[in-house]
Amino acid sequence: MAEKMIKQIIEALLFVGQKPLTMDDLRQALDGLNEDKIKEAIYELKEDYLKHERSFGIAELAGGYQIVTNPEFAPWIGKLFRREETKLSAPSLETLAIIAYKQPLTRSEIESIRGVNVEGVLKTLLDKNLIKVRGRKNAPGRPIAYGTTEEFLKRFGLKGLESLPRLRDFSEHDLEFDKEGEKLLEVEPLKEVDENASGQESAQNRPD
Repeated sequence: MAEKMIKQIIEALLFVGQKPLTMDDLRQALDGLNEDKIKEAIYELKEDYLKHERSFGIAELAGGYQIVTNPEFAPWIGKLFRREETKLSAPSLETLAIIAYKQPLTRSEIESIRGVNVEGVLKTLLDKNLIKVRGRKNAPGRPIAYGTTEEFLKRFGLKGLESLPRLRDFSEHDLEFDKEGEKLLEVEPLKEVDENASGQESAQNRPD
């Protein structure tokens, strides 16, 4: 298969993809083509888009690749696709950050860190598909443990959990104490990606 043809096929696959395509997805569509050749073609496509100053590029999100628009075009995209406000509240973001860094975690473990009841927040995060049940912990009562989802990675523009902002090395300086002496782990806040504001809109995304 000609090199040019490989690039064109990958470009077509990424263009029609409704979600980030993994390397396995691409290899399957390309009849088991070598991973290095696929990565080389993706790199060349990225360079082509930059060279010709295209309004979009290829981003690595949630363990896969996706064509997204460049951030500077966000104002115009926002005017065309006006979406209902779905930003997360501060309590939801804080709880989500704790789960992201320390997963899998049970509700009681999260509450011991935050110092407040998180039942409602967990329901919100589950409804938005940002967290999911990861199983049960081997502890009295076999409590449910939660972890993040691929939707979480996409919403925050992360390639994988390894791309999370660095959590500072755990020490006494990283602890705060409330009036009852509960330990509250201080984590670096997550920044939610607003698809319209960032301009990183999938080429196939449309309002629901």
